[in-house]
Amino acid sequence: MEQAVDGSLTLKEAHARVKEARARRRIGKAGLYPTVEVSGSITRQKGSRDTGGGLITDLYNAGFDANWELDFFGRVRRSVEAADADLQAREESLRDAMVSLLAEVASEYIQMRTYQERLATAQKNLKALEETYELVRFRSEAGLVDELDLQQASYNMESSRSQIPALRSGVDSTLNSLAILLGRNPGSVHDVPRDRGPIPVAPPSIAVGVPADALRQRPDVRRAERDLAAQAARVGVATADFYPKFSLLGSIGLESLSGGSLFSSGARTYSVGPTVSWPIFDAGAIRGNIEVQSALQEQALIAYQSAVLGALKDVQNALVAYSEERHRRDALLQSAKAAEQALSLAQDKYKAGLVGFLTVLDAQRSLFSIQDQLAASEGTVTTNVVRLYKALGGGWTPLASESGSPTKTGR
Repeated sequence: MEQAVDGSLTLKEAHARVKEARARRRIGKAGLYPTVEVSGSITRQKGSRDTGGGLITDLYNAGFDANWELDFFGRVRRSVEAADADLQAREESLRDAMVSLLAEVASEYIQMRTYQERLATAQKNLKALEETYELVRFRSEAGLVDELDLQQASYNMESSRSQIPALRSGVDSTLNSLAILLGRNPGSVHDVPRDRGPIPVAPPSIAVGVPADALRQRPDVRRAERDLAAQAARVGVATADFYPKFSLLGSIGLESLSGGSLFSSGARTYSVGPTVSWPIFDAGAIRGNIEVQSALQEQALIAYQSAVLGALKDVQNALVAYSEERHRRDALLQSAKAAEQALSLAQDKYKAGLVGFLTVLDAQRSLFSIQDQLAASEGTVTTNVVRLYKALGGGWTPLASESGSPTKTGR
């Protein structure tokens, strides 16, 4: 997971969006302060002979110009508020990408270990079937069983062997998926976890808190809320265009007809004073913009409500899937124990001549099928825990508060 955080292209893209939002916020916040420009020019001008005798004059000019919009009606402040909310939304998008990435890494790792466990079970079963085949072949050569038993043993053995390539392919496929999540080329991590390891075990109990906790934790819900706040601020920006804009303009400069006297006291110029602009007629453009921004705000509100409902649905589905798969895993565990005993009894009775070989084959097939389902169920249980953590917006761990009662915190 540390390698995924460092190498994921998805996270790098999300980081870049946060940087963009921060830069846009700085641009919007700059409107709260005056702007000052320095300028300078040298101009040579020739007049018309008909009107001015065709004189050539040089004009030297240098100075500072300042402009400050007095934000009486909150247009600039609302723009900054929108930029702040946009930045927070992009930060929540980054957290959402982080949660999704780590959940995918965990799921693919669990899937890889599940394939390895199923592969080990298939190889163990194949070895047992090969031993059974050799036993039947020896008994067939001794005339104790007929050709049918030998062919049935061969069929069972080769059928089990045919399942191994698909399981190996599953291991390689999950490793390629892990490589992509780590920002690497497919095949670059095949040798890292090649050694068989256990399927990560799900905790016996999970603290999930209350539905409101999920809404506070989910980055996508918080992002939708910040998008709604940003759009509400943009409605304020559009509304402020109805009112006049007041600005303070000022300039201090030097102006002379010769470069030598540019810095003399007589060359000084200045101007200062307020300005006001107020749109009187715009053919409904301002009102139309307000309607546009209000419609976008309504869309953002609906998107927020949809995110809340989606979060509650994800949590409920993940809880049910986790609980039901645990019940299924427990039942498969008991079934596997019974299947092992059934196979042992069938083998003993077959050796004693009390049952036919078909009974042994059925017991072997049943045991392998149940063991394969049990390994897959173990992986599914842990994967469902990951799904639940993702639905809650991150991992949850029970902690002890100062009063000694358990509390819950996201991490």
